[in-house]
Amino acid sequence: MAKTKRVQVLMEPSAFDTLGRVARSRGTSIASLMREAVCVQYACTADRARQSVATQQFLRLPDTRLPAWRALKKEIEERRGPRLP
Repeated sequence: MAKTKRVQVLMEPSAFDTLGRVARSRGTSIASLMREAVCVQYACTADRARQSVATQQFLRLPDTRLPAWRALKKEIEERRGPRLP
């Protein structure tokens, strides 16, 4: 999504320095960190609500019986080849 609005934020120097260290350690910009923080704290509640609903739906699915490990291992080896020694 194109960034179309500009915001100026005044911060204490120590808070700005902390953001700078975090941004450098993540290989990103301070602006990107600020956008992420806003999204996490305020703007992404709809996404979190959808994820929560999806998680609850997944947890309500009936249990599925899986084959024994030996059968699964054999199938994996047939598809990917035998393990290296």
